[in-house]
Amino acid sequence: MTGFVSFVGSGPGDPELLTVKAVNRLKAADAVLFDDLSAGPILELARPGADMVAVGKRAGRPSPKQDHVSRLLVDYAQTGARVVRLKSGDPGIFGRLEEEIVALRAAGIPFEVIPGVTSATAAAAAAAIPLTRRLTARRVQFVTGHDVAGALPGDLNLAALADPLATTVVFMPKRTFPGLAARLIAAGLPGGTPCLMAENVSHPDQRLSRHTVAALAETLATGAGDAPALILYGPLMEDEA
Repeated sequence: MTGFVSFVGSGPGDPELLTVKAVNRLKAADAVLFDDLSAGPILELARPGADMVAVGKRAGRPSPKQDHVSRLLVDYAQTGARVVRLKSGDPGIFGRLEEEIVALRAAGIPFEVIPGVTSATAAAAAAAIPLTRRLTARRVQFVTGHDVAGALPGDLNLAALADPLATTVVFMPKRTFPGLAARLIAAGLPGGTPCLMAENVSHPDQRLSRHTVAALAETLATGAGDAPALILYGPLMEDEA
């Protein structure tokens, strides 16, 4: 018996931002393996009686190893189950999607990928700003704020990240942003570049705060807090919400 795995993007957490296809897969699933940030009311959409397995990872907290998560996907599917791998945001953006796909392909298990709303687009929508604009923000770039060890990646393209005509979104940024900001400023990005920190995007306790790159780096250097967040900086972040 061979089952089927649906990689489902749960969006930033608001169930109303799920796609229709995502809801249909949850209602039909025999097992749901979900990220930490996909928990909460979204899980209420799953079929009653489905196995619910938490496999999320959070920085600085005990988390399942990636090979264990991949093994669980294979094991459930090999029983003939319809499996939903519920990933926060969009599965293909900093979601370890490729590693899990490789494991399924090696085991001969069919799968599909259902995209979701990224926290980046949800944060921009919450702040009522676009991510692009003719002439002043022609490019959008996403970058992770930490590597596999939790440190600031050492191979960042600083010239690109310091581009004053790009909108940059930094995922998982809180602990490393002071160091990143220092490198960006050294690479030519003005310290006064406007930025937005979005915490708990789309949740009832969502918080949007506006800063400059230099000021936010100074603030986070004294304490980052535990709320999941992302940081957007560039010419459009100065627009009023």
